[in-house]
Amino acid sequence: MYIYNVTTNIDEAIKAEWLQWMKEKHIPNMLETGKFISAKMSQVLINEEMGGVTYSVQYTTDSLETLHAYYNEDAPKLREEAISLFKDKIVAFRTELKVISEQFSMSLKN
Repeated sequence: MYIYNVTTNIDEAIKAEWLQWMKEKHIPNMLETGKFISAKMSQVLINEEMGGVTYSVQYTTDSLETLHAYYNEDAPKLREEAISLFKDKIVAFRTELKVISEQFSMSLKN
């Protein structure tokens, strides 16, 4: 398994609009490409010197080949929409991660 991680710093002024767009449009569009199994959005809990709020979205995929197919077939269109909507109000960087192992707790905590 592989994770395509997109970390984005958002200007406070557009945070609500960006979050709604991500949840209702962008993440569903990413999943509709058929190249990702799941998506998880998290807020990064740091204070950025440049201000704003930072979020990470992790898209899980089965292989690097599938991820590269996303880059070639879908990424330009999906990235262009974000740029056209939010212009200079967001800064994003992307990371590819290879899952080495995954473990879960066997105990339930209340």
